[in-house]
Amino acid sequence: MNITFEELRRIKHSLPTGSIHRIAEELNLDEQTVRNYFGAHSKGGQIVEWHLEPGPGGGIVHLEDTTILNRALQIIEEHKISMQ
Repeated sequence: MNITFEELRRIKHSLPTGSIHRIAEELNLDEQTVRNYFGAHSKGGQIVEWHLEPGPGGGIVHLEDTTILNRALQIIEEHKISMQ
């Protein structure tokens, strides 16, 4: 799947507080691995399989595995529904 880097960061910033921990726990991952998925440059966690091509919107990110992204989008939708 391809997505702009800006869109990936927008999704991360749209997550309710505690979502990184929740995703990590649900998927049995280290929290830093989840942060790395959304473009963090910290040491630690696993290397995430994505490739960045220069371009508009911060570049195009090719995601090999969308499991974390899909869970993040589900959490955002759940949060929207709970706020109604």
